Amino acid sequence: MGHVARLAGVSVRTLHHYDDIGLVRPSARTPAGYRAYAPADVERLREVLAYRRLGFGLREVADLVGDPSTNAVAHLRRLRGLLLERRDRADAMVAAIDRELAARAKGLKVTPEEQLGMLGARLYDAIGDAYTATRRTEPRFATRIWDALGDARTVLNVGAGTGSYEPADRVVTAVEPSAVMRGQRPAGAAPCVAAAAESLPFDDGSFDAAMAVSTVHHWGDPIAGLREMRRVARRVVVLTFDTDEAGWQDRFWLTRDYLPEFAGVLSGFPSLAGMADAIGGRAEAVPIPWDCADGLFEAYWRRPEAYLDDRVRRAVSVWARVGREAERRAVRSLGDDLGSGRWAERNRDLAELDAADLGLRLLVA
Repeated sequence: MGHVARLAGVSVRTLHHYDDIGLVRPSARTPAGYRAYAPADVERLREVLAYRRLGFGLREVADLVGDPSTNAVAHLRRLRGLLLERRDRADAMVAAIDRELAARAKGLKVTPEEQLGMLGARLYDAIGDAYTATRRTEPRFATRIWDALGDARTVLNVGAGTGSYEPADRVVTAVEPSAVMRGQRPAGAAPCVAAAAESLPFDDGSFDAAMAVSTVHHWGDPIAGLREMRRVARRVVVLTFDTDEAGWQDRFWLTRDYLPEFAGVLSGFPSLAGMADAIGGRAEAVPIPWDCADGLFEAYWRRPEAYLDDRVRRAVSVWARVGREAERRAVRSLGDDLGSGRWAERNRDLAELDAADLGLRLLVA
């Protein structure tokens, strides 16, 4: 036992306690009466200690390691996802600190909201509480997504958020790393697992289909996440964004004329061809209707006044990622152009369109 305790970096007393409460019980005892740990016992101890060091309480750990449907590989995938989430939180904190240091070096005032806005939070934790106000299922998008799911009966929704686009006539399992988003899922929504796309805690081929809607750009490693979807499901359906087309930044007047920083937000985003290749699929254009019910970034292309509404912007990750200074400048310039009629003159051709191709794409494999 002493050897196992030293390897694990815990005290013998801790191992005794885990044995007493039934958390990690050694399989045998030596002739001298000492506890003897078999390889399976050590594996369980590893899982217990890993969850403990991620902040889980003993009761939560007991439920996790005692789940008969979860094997060692599933535990490793879940642990990896949790660690990636913690890394993302740390990255967000570093980025927030760097922004504040840069602002202070220029003598700029940093508001309390900016000081607290992203520290210690994932992006969705920062913007997620605004989702229910403007982010709803767009029926025309839903029809395309659900048709692409084909005859799938079991569906995994990756990056599920608050549950938009989950088909009610199928058996859905959701995956969402953000506690804020999970907390806003309505009563009766599909069961939701706290995990990351890059490390799905499911066996190969567990689902008929896997779907992901307007979420890939939030993943730490989109290609890895897409390959995970392909691993756990025979069919994959993904609603995402195309940055392959030359001059794609100019497709939308908001990024062309007011928010050029948007290009930087997607600077490391994989190509559409690369994403399609990761799942072995094809890409289909998804025009955005002028009255789109889902308040995604491009939704208000024919309703520009909406971008002056703070509630609309708070539910779109782009605004949080470009920073408050760029946001203020873009909103101020847009407001001026709407007031002067310059926006209407520059975009008068939009008034006759019922839908616009602004780069939204459906990948189907």
